[in-house]
Amino acid sequence: MNELLKNIRITINEGIYLKDPESSKLGKRIIEDGILLIDELGFDNFTFKKLGDRIQSNESSIYRYFENKHKFLVYLTSWYWGWKEYQLVFATINISNTSEKLIKAIEILTREVEQDQLFSHINEVALSKIVINEYSKSYLTKEVDNENKEGYFVIYKRLSSRLKAMIIDVNPNYPYPASLASTILAGSLHQHFLIDHFTSLTDCNASTSPSQYFIHLTSTLLNS
Repeated sequence: MNELLKNIRITINEGIYLKDPESSKLGKRIIEDGILLIDELGFDNFTFKKLGDRIQSNESSIYRYFENKHKFLVYLTSWYWGWKEYQLVFATINISNTSEKLIKAIEILTREVEQDQLFSHINEVALSKIVINEYSKSYLTKEVDNENKEGYFVIYKRLSSRLKAMIIDVNPNYPYPASLASTILAGSLHQHFLIDHFTSLTDCNASTSPSQYFIHLTSTLLNS
């Protein structure tokens, strides 16, 4: 089983990158150090020049992989949601009870991230912080409609659709399954952000996790 898991690869839309960063050592270094640098500096202060200096490579070498830093962010956030999807599928595949399956899915999608040793060149904890703080910048752009048509956000949408299907399995009569699924995904990021920056705006804290909140919210809505 461990050998099988080691061969898992998160597949990203080829239109997001110019050259697959997973295909070379340099590409993996760009991903690895790019995550750490964005986590340190924030996306607004991040540049390919700074990343080039960090990995001791020409800035131009990074442009061989990514057209610009926006697409780099789209790549990283797409990888994150693909990783979450892999976790969700793996954790729920053998659960037959629909309510238990949905609860497990919500837990997977909303819990605090821990390091995953299967992907040695990616710091998932740092990446989760980037997604919490910067994900909206990947789609709050003038190009979002075109990029959506090109499939840039297909992994996120597919993950939301999986959650929607689980909600319907629990309560086929609930009228807003798509809205609830997308609210859980986006709301989880927001709750984690509030915990770190605006504690008075959330009831989530060291003793009450976003997972507990969203499980309670979903169970209440679907059982009402």
